[in-house]
Amino acid sequence: MRAAGVPSVPNVLSESQVRQTARSIAAAQESSGALPWFAGGHTDPWDHVESAMALTAAGLRDEAEGAYEWSRRTQRPDGSWPMKFRDGTVENHDSDSNFCAYLAVGVWHHYLITGDRNFVDRLWPSVQGGLDFVVDMQALSGEIWWARGENGQDCAEALLTGNSSIHHSLHCGLLLARLVDDPQPEWEFAKYTLGHAIRQHPESFAIKDEYSMDWYYPILGGAVRGEAASDRIDSRWDDFVVEGLGIRCVDHRPWVTGAETCELVLALDAMGEHARALAQFTAMQHLRDPDGSYWTGLVYSDGKRWPVEQTTWTGGAMILAADALSRTTPGHGIFRDAALPVGLPIGPDRCGDYCHASGSPV
Repeated sequence: MRAAGVPSVPNVLSESQVRQTARSIAAAQESSGALPWFAGGHTDPWDHVESAMALTAAGLRDEAEGAYEWSRRTQRPDGSWPMKFRDGTVENHDSDSNFCAYLAVGVWHHYLITGDRNFVDRLWPSVQGGLDFVVDMQALSGEIWWARGENGQDCAEALLTGNSSIHHSLHCGLLLARLVDDPQPEWEFAKYTLGHAIRQHPESFAIKDEYSMDWYYPILGGAVRGEAASDRIDSRWDDFVVEGLGIRCVDHRPWVTGAETCELVLALDAMGEHARALAQFTAMQHLRDPDGSYWTGLVYSDGKRWPVEQTTWTGGAMILAADALSRTTPGHGIFRDAALPVGLPIGPDRCGDYCHASGSPV
């Protein structure tokens, strides 16, 4: 195993506190390896992986690998996962494209920290199956439909947040493909056209700009960086950021949430905005419980925590943000490096014959 310490952020969070948060995540883990939202809650494949990544970053390798084994075992023959499990029973049989792609990010992150090729070889078929399933849901104009029903029909709506995360998953999947020497040219083209859609064709996605995730996720997923990222963040900073508390989940509600704040921290860190990232990371610590877990959010107009849940994925996002800020583990750049080219060169981002042929507006 590669040498890696436990993340800490000076004057904000110590190593022992990060370990305590990781243990609070592991305490909710089911015997199957599933990491539900909280003990007794439901499990979804995306948040499950995010929590597993945090366990790896904090040094709880056995628990993390148990979680990835759960992902491997619960994958369906077509490469998908059901949207929702509870106590080992499927509650929603439909498939979310973003949920099915995210294993690639978790496996690459685990490899960066552990250097374990046997782990990659064991999980590679699941990564491949998941991304093949997702790429099959891509429209000709680049966006990827958000869900496929149990009947095999796609829901012809694309979500910007989910597509931005899929862009990151494809990036990590291509890095894994290179590692195992199993080229995936379809993924390269899918990533290229998806990135173009995110940058140049906002009309391809459902309008949900009241949600903060649609604001920062194109940056977090690597599709938007540089001046465009700075302009994007500055344009809505005052809509979402609540001084000293973190960020709103929804722009018109007095509700700050910890996971979204930590994801913004990761996006800001990826842009090189360390001071603003650190300020937001510090601000969200009011959601920390004495047992090391994190409350999902706070309705600051009346000082009440809502929902009344301490969610594993909130603690997970916090640990990943702490690692990015502190540059502690070899996986600290998993989001920062999402914009690095893999496969097809990006080149000038101009619409041309492809957009004409696919019917996407130029």
